[in-house]
Amino acid sequence: MATGKQRQLDDIKAKILANKVCPQLAKTATQLVFGDGNPDADIVFIGEAPGKNEDLKGVPFVGAAGNFLNEMLDTIKLRREDIYITNIVKYRPPDNRDPSPEEKKEFLPYLQAQLEVIQPKVVVTLGRHSMNCFLPDLQISKVHGQPKRIRLRASNGQGEVTLVILPLFHPAAALYNGSMRQTLIDDFVTIPIIMQKIAT
Repeated sequence: MATGKQRQLDDIKAKILANKVCPQLAKTATQLVFGDGNPDADIVFIGEAPGKNEDLKGVPFVGAAGNFLNEMLDTIKLRREDIYITNIVKYRPPDNRDPSPEEKKEFLPYLQAQLEVIQPKVVVTLGRHSMNCFLPDLQISKVHGQPKRIRLRASNGQGEVTLVILPLFHPAAALYNGSMRQTLIDDFVTIPIIMQKIAT
């Protein structure tokens, strides 16, 4: 049975479809890849856009990068069912190209609405596209693994939302670069420490 939060997430998904967000992308994609995992999660992971496998299965991070992400979750005793995972852009860009600034901008209010429903303690951004949506002036090579607290105007325009953002490299980058793989693993193990600090 769907929880209250799950119903609210389903409503956001329905709005994306009803509002015909990024119709050009929708035309070339198989389906909308909205998000997956626990709506009550303390940690939300955000990638940039679905790839080929995600587009076919309708679930984020199910290809090689997803397998590596699962491995890293394992190292901190977490499973996919414990977290929530999504992307900024919810349709696969043709030929796996980077999402454009316009596409990211169009999807951002829906992503923010997702975060406001879930209310995670930490938002882990995977890759520079995802990080730059929240921390536009920073370089991932300089700030990866360093949590940042930010304030955003609430999506309903009333009040503010505080988020703790932890920028990490994208798991896909580590598949092509062995040294980055270790950096990502090292950054990943700081997640429980950050969670503990927030809880105290």
